[in-house]
Amino acid sequence: MVSKKSAAALAAAAGAAVLLGAGSAQAAPALGQTAPGQANLAKNDLGQALGGTTTGLGYGIAPIKSLRLDPWANSSADFLNNGAALQPDQGLPEIGTGTLTGPLSAGGGAKDLPVVGGLTGLLPG
Repeated sequence: MVSKKSAAALAAAAGAAVLLGAGSAQAAPALGQTAPGQANLAKNDLGQALGGTTTGLGYGIAPIKSLRLDPWANSSADFLNNGAALQPDQGLPEIGTGTLTGPLSAGGGAKDLPVVGGLTGLLPG
């Protein structure tokens, strides 16, 4: 009767012999040739690899660009809909915080912000 340890060792030895190719001696192929049963690998196409990466990255980033940044947008608890404005002298136009916080309090994402929105156009997706 064979014990469990010796059966496991026998199975491991048989697996190693199969993986290492014990008992099948072959001559080494000449330079530039492949041995029977071996495959030639094709050259990498950098353009296709980069295109696939960019496409996949675009699908991953597109939802992030339109992700709602203000969870309380369009609600009574939204603290970004409170703004401050300043009227400078000499007839200059009014300056206020509504320009920056308005897109967020309306439920927009990073692509809707005044400065950052233009930069998100550089990202794929």
